[in-house]
Amino acid sequence: MALRLRFAAFSLLLLSPLLLHAKTLKRDMKALNEIKASLGWRVVYAWVGDDPCGEGDLPPWSGVTCSTQGDYRVVTELEVYAVSIVGPFPTAVTNLLDLTRLDLHNNKLTGPIPPQIGRLKRLRILNLRWNKLQDVIPPEIGELKSLTHLYLSFNSFKGEIPKELANLPALRYLYLQENRLIGRIPPELGTLQNLRHLDVGNNHLVGTIRELIRIEGCFPALRNLYLNNNYLTGGVPAQLANLTNLEILYLSCNKMSGIVPLAISHIPRLTYLYLDHNQFSGRIPDAFYKHPFLKDMYIEGNAFKPGVKPIGIHKVLELTDTEFLV
Repeated sequence: MALRLRFAAFSLLLLSPLLLHAKTLKRDMKALNEIKASLGWRVVYAWVGDDPCGEGDLPPWSGVTCSTQGDYRVVTELEVYAVSIVGPFPTAVTNLLDLTRLDLHNNKLTGPIPPQIGRLKRLRILNLRWNKLQDVIPPEIGELKSLTHLYLSFNSFKGEIPKELANLPALRYLYLQENRLIGRIPPELGTLQNLRHLDVGNNHLVGTIRELIRIEGCFPALRNLYLNNNYLTGGVPAQLANLTNLEILYLSCNKMSGIVPLAISHIPRLTYLYLDHNQFSGRIPDAFYKHPFLKDMYIEGNAFKPGVKPIGIHKVLELTDTEFLV
């Protein structure tokens, strides 16, 4: 055992100079220096030197994470957020082919996401929320097969939700709320076996829930479904109870109607149910009031019969992003 430990230590000693003196891949140096030179990138005052991974006594650039692959260092994470970056999305970013995390949220980026975003095949987290991005969501995002978290909320994206997002087998969290998206929610999203959180609230979407869940066995892992503040019509189909992992169902402020089916009360861990400001009618089955997990049920702004009561002390539900970055 002692001999093995001495050999391991000796091997590490031999490798250390290689790691310390590995050169940063020219492709990545060029891409980040292009970004550094572009107008509006206020973070660049902290980007000293020409090597984003650090050189000599200079540390890596702020927000840049590098790792060693073979004889080279490559950029694997770029996190430059909440620093008031102004201007178009930096296309040079799409040359950082080893990126696993790209976080540019809470800036002032404008224009479209370039279709070249589809080149980042190793990307797992793409966070562009809270910017001023426009145009359509590029279907090329559907080529990012390793993506687990996609944050595009609080921008000005228009057009339809691309059905190509259903080509992301690892996707767990999809945030598209607070944009200008139109059309129907692609039912193909229901084929995402790992999707836990879907938020398309505060857009201009139409259609029905029945259309959304028409694929048999859809949304098997979904916990949180936010459809609020759109133009959805039709009723709540009893088949929605097949989403047995559902915990939050947010239907507020649509144009939905009909009765609330008893089957929904059979969703085992349903915790928050938002039905308010629609055109629902009739009575709510007693089973909802006996549900062991249901903490809040919002019903105001509907046409329910007299005597129908809400459940819980009504507070605004706020979930932080850190609860989903797991």
